[in-house]
Amino acid sequence: MDDDDPNARAARARKGSPFLNTAQAAFYIGLNWRTLEQMRWKGLGPRFRRHGRFIRYHIDDLDEWSRTNGQIPPATGGRDA
Repeated sequence: MDDDDPNARAARARKGSPFLNTAQAAFYIGLNWRTLEQMRWKGLGPRFRRHGRFIRYHIDDLDEWSRTNGQIPPATGGRDA
């Protein structure tokens, strides 16, 4: 698996970090950074990690949160689906 291969991991790291700060993560998922911060305080937002004193979001976690927390359109008035 790619995750166990040190050479593959090093190559991915050279392309850029998959970890985003709060402002970058908010932009990535289309929210205001303050909204994302408030969601984190309430335990409602995407998974995050602490790297020392810094909060970081992994892109895979943002994608997963976006997929699993989408809105379902309301049912049309009185019709059975």
